[in-house]
Amino acid sequence: MGRMFGTDGVRGVAGTELTIDLAMKLGQAGAYVLTKETSHQPTLIVGCDTRISGGMLANALMAGICSVGANAVYMGVMPTPAIAYLTKKHKVDAGVVISASHNPMEFNGIKFFNSEGYKLSDQLEDEIEALIKSDMKDIKMPIGSGVGRINYRMDAREEYVFFMKKTIPVDLSGLKIVVDCAEGASYYTAVETLRGLGANLVPIHVNPDGTNINSNCGSTHMDELRARVVYEKADAGLAFDGDADRMLAVDELGNVVDGDQIMAIIGSHMKEKGTLKKDTIVATVMSNLGFTLMGQREGIHIERTKVGDRYVLENMREHGYNIGGEQSGHIIFLDENTTGDGLLSGLHLLEVMVEKKQKLSELAKIMEVLPQALVNAKVPTHKKDKYMDYPEIAQAITKLEEKFAGEGRVLIRPSGTEPLVRVMIEGKNQEQIEKEAKALAELITRNML
Repeated sequence: MGRMFGTDGVRGVAGTELTIDLAMKLGQAGAYVLTKETSHQPTLIVGCDTRISGGMLANALMAGICSVGANAVYMGVMPTPAIAYLTKKHKVDAGVVISASHNPMEFNGIKFFNSEGYKLSDQLEDEIEALIKSDMKDIKMPIGSGVGRINYRMDAREEYVFFMKKTIPVDLSGLKIVVDCAEGASYYTAVETLRGLGANLVPIHVNPDGTNINSNCGSTHMDELRARVVYEKADAGLAFDGDADRMLAVDELGNVVDGDQIMAIIGSHMKEKGTLKKDTIVATVMSNLGFTLMGQREGIHIERTKVGDRYVLENMREHGYNIGGEQSGHIIFLDENTTGDGLLSGLHLLEVMVEKKQKLSELAKIMEVLPQALVNAKVPTHKKDKYMDYPEIAQAITKLEEKFAGEGRVLIRPSGTEPLVRVMIEGKNQEQIEKEAKALAELITRNML
């Protein structure tokens, strides 16, 4: 059995992989591990995205929390970054989000934040997992008045909206913006914030019914948003994922502006204003080569980490940087929040447009996006880390790396959250790299199934 925690919490199909029993045990073990040093009765806040399974899992999780003597405060549908912010603001002992982010509706996940609003270290996750596997061995469960309480608070989303407007008080009254909320957690907070700042707003996919989250909408399906921006003659489009910790944009011409470009636009503006700490942006190995070239031209150091926002965040905290993120649009502004925040990213981007009085298409020219091909190879979950154990796969990867050396790069990595091995090739010829990436992905699937 592989590690229970992936790069973003525990995920799986709700009801079969992420079961009620597992959710309850995560509540027990998570609450115990994260609060065992406290001398008071601890409190954890809980939020979820709009998936139909969210309430089911939240109740199981909170039952587990209360069973070890901690209190739970249920805040309903909330963006992941809102829970991180509120955990730190209210000085509670931990926060928990029930969400599978950009994944399809049938999936769900559970991720924890510590009392400072940061995602957990590998060591803490391993401690929680070990406790679950030991069936809470040697942990005495309280009874009577020692059992925790569940409280319900559905107005906290207004605090997050207020925080967003106060943090980036940009006047958007001159801009027409189309916002795609992915039928997810941002359907209220993003709309209220952008309208509150004066935007002429066209909201789409803001009617979640529990089953339509991320369904042909949001940051993973942007065709409708691209067309709508052009049709509305809007200045920009913003697309969130299901839990609103990531954001991708669309310029006025209908072109996608990805996470690398967004970081390039905002980071270079921060450098001009003297607010880019150590003149550095933290990115991952998946970031486009054009991003590195932009940094060299603009005098910005691009620090690279392993894929996963946790590794970006670790690097930022260790070295004192204040912006970092991923090509997928998961961007962290550490001066303002402790995790990736799609709405905060969107506001920063719109702020640059307003302050520089430039169209988004013009701003996006700061970096040239070199052709990339990304193909997913479906493999069994328990094998996804072992692809190099297969001689035919290893030889094919070596051969490709030699072929593209000096004119591109080849990056192969297992997904942290799904049963996939991701094949990414970067080069000069889009048709060629797509053909090579597809062939290698098919080879990996064929050998590993």
